[in-house]
Amino acid sequence: MNTKNYFYVLVLLLSFSCKTEVKETECNELTVKEYHNPEPHGDQFTGGIKMIPITTPKGEFKVWTKRIGSNPKMKVLLLHGGPGMTHEIYESFSGYFPQEGIEFYYYDQLGSYYSDQPKDLSLWELDRFVEEVEQVRQALGLNKNNFYLFGQSWGGILGLEYALKYQEHLKGLIISNMVSSIPEYQKYSDEVLAPQLPKDVLNEIMSYENNEDYTNQRYLDLIVEHYYTAHVIRMPVSKWPNSINRGFNHLNPDVYVTMQGPSEFGIKGDARLKKWDVRDRLKEIEVPTLTIGAQFDTMDPKHMEWMSQEVQNGTYLHCPNGSHLSQYDDQKVFFKGLIDFIKRVDSEDIN
Repeated sequence: MNTKNYFYVLVLLLSFSCKTEVKETECNELTVKEYHNPEPHGDQFTGGIKMIPITTPKGEFKVWTKRIGSNPKMKVLLLHGGPGMTHEIYESFSGYFPQEGIEFYYYDQLGSYYSDQPKDLSLWELDRFVEEVEQVRQALGLNKNNFYLFGQSWGGILGLEYALKYQEHLKGLIISNMVSSIPEYQKYSDEVLAPQLPKDVLNEIMSYENNEDYTNQRYLDLIVEHYYTAHVIRMPVSKWPNSINRGFNHLNPDVYVTMQGPSEFGIKGDARLKKWDVRDRLKEIEVPTLTIGAQFDTMDPKHMEWMSQEVQNGTYLHCPNGSHLSQYDDQKVFFKGLIDFIKRVDSEDIN
């Protein structure tokens, strides 16, 4: 090949390479302007907030949602714990998802602080909450090509139940810090976590439990000081993030006690979730699923790992320094694993 022809071929190759690179970048990466573009959503006036009407057996109510970012391929709906807690305990997601181009939605379930709070206790049923999530999905335009459902703690129960009924709408499922059986959770609490407490502390806590004196301030102080700081968020109470404190202050006790029960040391009494158990149904879940467990969690991390093996397409993420709210006390491990999962499912287009 003479010099002139060689130079001509080289120019063509470089030109093709550059065009290919630009095309891939345009396809795979969002500009800052694109990510923050509110036009496809029509919610610029309210800063991404939508009050979504929900139809229930007791009438119509509204629930609060707030969109962060815009990405047609990756959209995550966050199901908070509690029940009756708020989206506030997930505000740490704003520090990680936007820079990865992931669109996500804060969402207060019916009864929670920023949504309507009807007083009818019959509304606090698992099946009704599942239908609520489906109505929220439809209102936000989420579908099997982009919809990732994240549920933590009680939100994990809700996420599993949603997937068992509506997984055809999901692209991916994330179950964080929640086992698939309340009886197993109670057993782990009684046999593994309780004996780790100082004996005198455990005896005093159990005295309040046995007397059903759950609102006694001394009981609550013992739980927070010795149990929460070891297994819920591994930080001194004085260093808890403001978002956590706001979330706890905004907890709706009617929803919490009806479903979870009055005890802070398991699920007792006539709580509606007391016998919940879907261990035998995990094999029905086909969509890519990530389970997240933490070493010091109130939930058994080995059970979380087992769940990832029971579903048809599962992955397990372990947070070695985390507890129940590992999005705070093992933050870097938590978010790296979560983001890697979402991007892997997106890139492989498993569905």
